[in-house]
Amino acid sequence: MPTFLIINGPNLNMLGRREPSVYGYETLGDVEQRLVKQAEGLQDCRLRFFQSNHEGEIIDRIHEAFQTLDGIIINPGAFTHYSYAIRDAIAAVNMPVIEVHISNVHKREEFRHHSVISPVVIGQIVGLGTKGYELALTALYDHVTGGDHT
Repeated sequence: MPTFLIINGPNLNMLGRREPSVYGYETLGDVEQRLVKQAEGLQDCRLRFFQSNHEGEIIDRIHEAFQTLDGIIINPGAFTHYSYAIRDAIAAVNMPVIEVHISNVHKREEFRHHSVISPVVIGQIVGLGTKGYELALTALYDHVTGGDHT
């Protein structure tokens, strides 16, 4: 029974209120409810959710996932562009991770164009709004179970 951790980084607790023209009006709770519903349609899939504005807490959760969970979906927020510590934590646990970004970071400010996280994940989904989380869950589930739910 695959169990996945969905990690959301800094400021994602403000979804629905923060720059709705960029991030939309859905709250993080709305996104989580949709993912729970999606997981119910997958055979024996469980989800755990975590959001933090603090780098060390995110790293601790990644470490805790080691040998206890089957994969991670992460939206590292601004940590994407400079947190080598989160990048190294992902590399250390050696498990499948998918990076998600709600906005198309490649169409935004120059500093958002580079991810230090992407070299250690199995894939990256950007610019598809909160639908990216659902696509990531399907892809991670298929990766772990060898299935094809596309």
